[in-house]
Amino acid sequence: MFRQITTRIFSRSTFAFRGGAAGARLFSTDLPAASTADETFVEAWRKVIPNIEPPKTPLAFMTPRPPTPSSIPTKLTVNFVLPYSSELSTKEVDMVIIPASTGQMGVLPGHVATIAELKPGIMSVHEGNDVKKYFVSSGFAFVHANSYADVIAIEAVPIEQIDSSLVQKGLAEFTQKLNSATTDLEKAEAQIGVDVHSALNSALTG
Repeated sequence: MFRQITTRIFSRSTFAFRGGAAGARLFSTDLPAASTADETFVEAWRKVIPNIEPPKTPLAFMTPRPPTPSSIPTKLTVNFVLPYSSELSTKEVDMVIIPASTGQMGVLPGHVATIAELKPGIMSVHEGNDVKKYFVSSGFAFVHANSYADVIAIEAVPIEQIDSSLVQKGLAEFTQKLNSATTDLEKAEAQIGVDVHSALNSALTG
């Protein structure tokens, strides 16, 4: 029943999510286009089931998307978050270099909008002469056209906190496991360990 109701509502307000008659693609946090789409959903809901309060949409929990500046800013604003902490929050820097799956990628103010998958490696944050380096295991980087960059990593640690002796020990253990693995699962798990520890070792020695 609920599915039928919501299907009817969305079918009535599809134009708002497709950008109206012009068919322009909307971003979820662009205003006023996003707020118009949200209002259209609520209005359609109340017409179908006026006795039940409409549910909140994702827009209710989002902040407006910062506008794209008319000129390139002098700084790049970076958010760097982990599942359990926020390492950097709206930090203005000169550049970040991230370990993308396609290779090291430097991000400066005015960088083209990009989504990049992260591989195990070094992410460096450049602010003047100060360079802060983190080892990241995996994740994604979202570079926006308004000179904002969001880096979301599964795990990360400042490079100076890594114990090189533990890295060498872990690399040897996972290499041995890979050589003795008999199932596809064992091989995959061992290969991940080898890849991560090899990247850690390269970060420390390079």
